[in-house]
Amino acid sequence: MRGRPMRHAGHVALGFLLFWLAAPTAAQQDGARFDHGIFDRLLAAHVTPEGLVDYDAFASSAELETYLESLAKADIALLPVPERLALWINAYNAYTIELINRHDERESIRNINKALGFIRGKGPWKERFANVGGYEYTLDEIEHDVIRPRFEEPRIHFALVCAAVGCPQLRNEAYTAERLDEQLDEQARDFLLDHPDKNRVDVEARTVYLSPIFDWYREDFPEGREELGRYLASYLPEGAARDMLESGDFDVEFTHYDWSLNAVP
Repeated sequence: MRGRPMRHAGHVALGFLLFWLAAPTAAQQDGARFDHGIFDRLLAAHVTPEGLVDYDAFASSAELETYLESLAKADIALLPVPERLALWINAYNAYTIELINRHDERESIRNINKALGFIRGKGPWKERFANVGGYEYTLDEIEHDVIRPRFEEPRIHFALVCAAVGCPQLRNEAYTAERLDEQLDEQARDFLLDHPDKNRVDVEARTVYLSPIFDWYREDFPEGREELGRYLASYLPEGAARDMLESGDFDVEFTHYDWSLNAVP
């Protein structure tokens, strides 16, 4: 699963230090932008409204490589915070697609760098190949060392897509700073309201069934039953389910996480 990684030293740690200490000036923050147009077009063309990915189409398109090259050349220190967060989310999702295709995997991301016998494999999320801003990261490092601690935004868990059916749906558009808050809210509502196999509220049983994402990353969400209930309720329409969540009087059970590849049939 998207687990907590070991911390890495060396050039990645130096990259983090330079990235966060090189604060942009106000003028740079106001004007600096990163163009995600290529990735936006690819997502619109090769991701269905249901979030299924045509990995073969991505593999045959030279444009994904062009977009990844632009990420590698990005001067992240010049970007304002919303631009940075949009870039890192897009980078995670784009490099996840690249990882699936570079290993020609069509069943499950967990098959990549899989353990053999008693030898423990490093798994897909610890492969160092994602070049962002001139430094190579693993997917784990992008998520756990950059996005989670630096932005402290729980809604990223509805936006980062690890190529599994159990994940939130991959949007068929890129994230942008201008619409980031709206896009993250839409992702949260879609994940919580439109996928009862992942998240649902049973008012009669006073039970909330939640994706394991809420278990794996529980420290990123409000602590305590009442606080979590109010957080979830903020994305629900008025009614009995919302009232129950706001009351804090409910049990929590976690649903099955489907690791099948989120690929078009």
